[in-house]
Amino acid sequence: MRIAIGGVVHETNTFSNVKTTLASFTTWEWEQGARVVERHRGVSNYLGGMIARAEELQIELVPLCSALANPAGIIESSAYETLKSQLLLSLSEAGPVDAVCLSLHGAGVVEGIDDMEGHLLGSVRSRIGQGVPLVATLDLHANVTEAMVAAADALLGNHLYPHTDSYDKGWEAMDLAVQMAEGRIRPVMHLQKLPLLIPPSTTNLSPAHEVNERCAKWESERRMLDCVFFHGFPYTDTPDVGVSVLTVTDDDKDLAVRAAEDTARYIWHMREQFKQPLLTPEEGIQEALAESNFPVIINETSDNPGGGTPGDATHLLQAMLDANLDKACFAFICDPEVVESAIAAGVGSTIEVKLGGKTDSLHGEPVTIKAYVKCITDGKFVATSPMGRGAVLDHGRSVRLQAGGLDIIVSSVKGQVKDEQIFVLHGIDITRYRLVALKSSQHFRAAFEPLAARIITVDSPGLTTLQLHHLNYQRITRPIYPLDEVDYD
Repeated sequence: MRIAIGGVVHETNTFSNVKTTLASFTTWEWEQGARVVERHRGVSNYLGGMIARAEELQIELVPLCSALANPAGIIESSAYETLKSQLLLSLSEAGPVDAVCLSLHGAGVVEGIDDMEGHLLGSVRSRIGQGVPLVATLDLHANVTEAMVAAADALLGNHLYPHTDSYDKGWEAMDLAVQMAEGRIRPVMHLQKLPLLIPPSTTNLSPAHEVNERCAKWESERRMLDCVFFHGFPYTDTPDVGVSVLTVTDDDKDLAVRAAEDTARYIWHMREQFKQPLLTPEEGIQEALAESNFPVIINETSDNPGGGTPGDATHLLQAMLDANLDKACFAFICDPEVVESAIAAGVGSTIEVKLGGKTDSLHGEPVTIKAYVKCITDGKFVATSPMGRGAVLDHGRSVRLQAGGLDIIVSSVKGQVKDEQIFVLHGIDITRYRLVALKSSQHFRAAFEPLAARIITVDSPGLTTLQLHHLNYQRITRPIYPLDEVDYD
């Protein structure tokens, strides 16, 4: 048996003014052929799981291509056409395959195409025909569409946020593809959309935790293959944005419909509970200083590069400098200009620079600091977080600056902090710091919850603010809660 694997992954924040180009993908990942397997074997992600299950079953893998870009603004049409053409060309050159298994996201937006994944899956379906099983994994934050469902035989999504189950979902996707190819199962799907937006909500806490328990009860049904609560990606301004439930059964449409409708009603009745208390950076710092145990983690959720922000917001940084903190650190601000200035000056030098706030005015103004250059690194490390463990990350040349009692890591390539390795790379042991600040919404929790005395989330102006009513939506389907009053029942 021969099964083709590959993927195109992007989470598009349409409010960002930074377009996603082909170079955005080549900077992060653009692999073809055998390099796809080499890069992802042993990594805790979707492709890693697919590869592991195929090798367990001694299935012949046919690697196509794999492309991933850091979340940012809309994808240029020329970039998408290049990615799609390469995927389809690789598929054609592969010869006959028994199934296709893809790693996708579900919130990709291209110039002129609101639903990148639906378009891509449709193109693959046209190439392989109706008789070849087509299975894909989607991120929990997918804005799932009927076009995706129509093109694929089975779509599987994360249950967990942080996405520590991506490897398991990849493993499951490959297993389903094999069972379909052997004629042992016949998946059917049902998509239930809700007129609902929710902010990023971790699944080990209420109310998302209770919704997942509801999904798990339905998954105990004999013919149920998957029941997924897709949170949607609220920072994509397209008609299909929002929460949905997707069920997959083995040839039981009635069960798929009943489970999806029941779970959707349950989510709707809990909608008010997804609203979160919000602190400003100044308030968060004061709460952190009142704690007797350390380290206290402060996450700047409104500038989460994992959601398409620039990664150079200065609201929290300025508040930390104003508080004249001691034993505090921050990872990380993306500012290639400051990195170059620090490298030119050298370790042991003192520099005066304007740090951050250079992409737009929403995320704050540049902060003028006088800082000591403590160290310079290549920005490369291996992830140890349960989410993506084993992946090689590269944030470009990076530096550690010291301004008073505050250590600041500055990178050349943006990204969210998922584990402590970016600190370790720069000689910082976070367990010896009182306050540790980082840019992320929820993914950091997988690694930092066991290390933290407390986690405090702060929100300020930014493209991933939890205050969704601050976003200038123009194209979403209205009415939608909480922006509007909605009678869904």
